[in-house]
Amino acid sequence: MNIQTVLNKGKRFISDPLYRLRVMIKMGAYNSLSDEAFLKKMFPKYMGYALNLDNPQTFSEKLQWMKLYDRKPIYTNIVDKYQAKQFLADKIDSKYIIPNLGVWDNFDEIDFDTLPNQFVLKCTHDSGGIVICKDKSAFDKESARRIINRSLKRDYYLIAREWPYKNVPRRILAEEYIDELGSIDLLDYKMYSFHGEPKLTVVCSNRFSMGGTRMDYYDLDWNFINISILHYKPSNKHYVKPPHYDEMKMLCKQLSKDFPFLRVDFYDVNNHLYVGELTLYPGAGFIKIEPSEFDYKMGEWLRLESVHRS
Repeated sequence: MNIQTVLNKGKRFISDPLYRLRVMIKMGAYNSLSDEAFLKKMFPKYMGYALNLDNPQTFSEKLQWMKLYDRKPIYTNIVDKYQAKQFLADKIDSKYIIPNLGVWDNFDEIDFDTLPNQFVLKCTHDSGGIVICKDKSAFDKESARRIINRSLKRDYYLIAREWPYKNVPRRILAEEYIDELGSIDLLDYKMYSFHGEPKLTVVCSNRFSMGGTRMDYYDLDWNFINISILHYKPSNKHYVKPPHYDEMKMLCKQLSKDFPFLRVDFYDVNNHLYVGELTLYPGAGFIKIEPSEFDYKMGEWLRLESVHRS
């Protein structure tokens, strides 16, 4: 890291309170706090209002409540990138699942000679830290080792107290490389489901461009909803329904029917539908929704009285 980068990060640490907070969390400054104390301390810093766990009303508050009081063992399997594939295979046709190539406990166990020319490496317990190999003859194994080993050391649970990550075995997963999933024009469809009923779909665009990710929201009838979540702005484009939209809804209902809330992510590429990921707490529940009224509306969709505390 050069001096200018260090100076820029130092300036941002001083001027940007949220950046400073994230750095302090990564440094372990709040590791000693209980989950409840941590969430009560962090929530107002992200959201601008105090967390009410006794009578949560907004979607964001209710996600925090579920982190603390809805702790079913299956949730750990859902966030484990390896075990999640088995969960999917038990629920839906395997044609929707990106195939695995192998799983290992440490980097030195990987026999790269047995892997195809193109593949993807990621850690089962973490978010980010992805290594994409498009050509083994040009593959930088040492760079991949650094990325993966850094990811293996990270305790993702401590970042936002998403407790299901706490007990996920730290392993390395290899998946088939699907060229279309790295396209700059790729659209990622994230379907929000409440008590087994899809309610809205987020179209994520510009994922790999300098302009940054854009997110556009549509209701179940594919009417545009003018909201923004986190710092992601709408694209100012109108997207038509994806070719397999009805199939997405069917799969989302199947996968989410036993969950108070579940987000199911899809890729619809080259006449093929893939399930990319299952998410219990979008943005770890620290998702500032504008207008704020929609945060309350989404909160109404999530009925905590139906959730048995565990």
